[in-house]
Amino acid sequence: MLIFVLLAGLFGLLIGSFLNVCIHRWPRDLSVVRPRSACVACGHGIAWYDNAPLVSYAVLKGRCRHCGAAIGWRYPVVELLTGLCFAWFVRRHGLSVDAAKYCVFGAIQIGLIFSDLETLLLPDEFTIGGTILGLAFSPFAFVHDQTFTLLAEILGYRLSPMTASVLESAFGAALPAGTLWLLGWLFEKLRHKEGLGFGDVKMIAMIGAFLGIQGALLTVIVGSLAGSILGFVYIKARKLDAGTFQLPFASFLGAAGLIVALRA
Repeated sequence: MLIFVLLAGLFGLLIGSFLNVCIHRWPRDLSVVRPRSACVACGHGIAWYDNAPLVSYAVLKGRCRHCGAAIGWRYPVVELLTGLCFAWFVRRHGLSVDAAKYCVFGAIQIGLIFSDLETLLLPDEFTIGGTILGLAFSPFAFVHDQTFTLLAEILGYRLSPMTASVLESAFGAALPAGTLWLLGWLFEKLRHKEGLGFGDVKMIAMIGAFLGIQGALLTVIVGSLAGSILGFVYIKARKLDAGTFQLPFASFLGAAGLIVALRA
């Protein structure tokens, strides 16, 4: 089993390297296929031997080989986090569809966390694409939630496990996201300013599609509490204007979603 955990971690490092490309390019509406990876400072193409996850960063001492510009800390952090998540999920769930599902979910969450931190944008490729993937996984890696199933039983319907999982996934995506959208709309009408971006709504739909409504609600609660407390501390420490400062709320949602998934 240990060998599979280690292989999962190595594969996660490679996925983390690709995630870094997505994090940089998708918010800027750029292709992740072409052109090849290049230094953002000098534009020189990055050779394959300088693109090895973690190793290349250490060998180059965090600097571009050609111009000497600093390579952002985000690159090794994303690679390491993704590798650790993949190793954890395979250790917890074995070689299974469940492990694959949570690995995909973890990669998407990491991508969204760092996209939001850098650009305050949540690419549709992560949110909408992730929602579709969560729904696609649901017939094979069951959503462990009984909310919709209980409602169906109250109405006199008995659902097969596969049907129940698909409906739990869809219900988990639709209800929390719809509720957040409505609250954001009401806030905007009452306060005449945007209170919640639509990207956050789509992100919650994605989380619900993977984790069900209970997982989505727990993510919102934990993310909101963490965002409120840490955001308040940051604003006070930096003496910022709380009325104009844009909190990267999705980063807190992403971290909370990861915590919920790690305990699944």
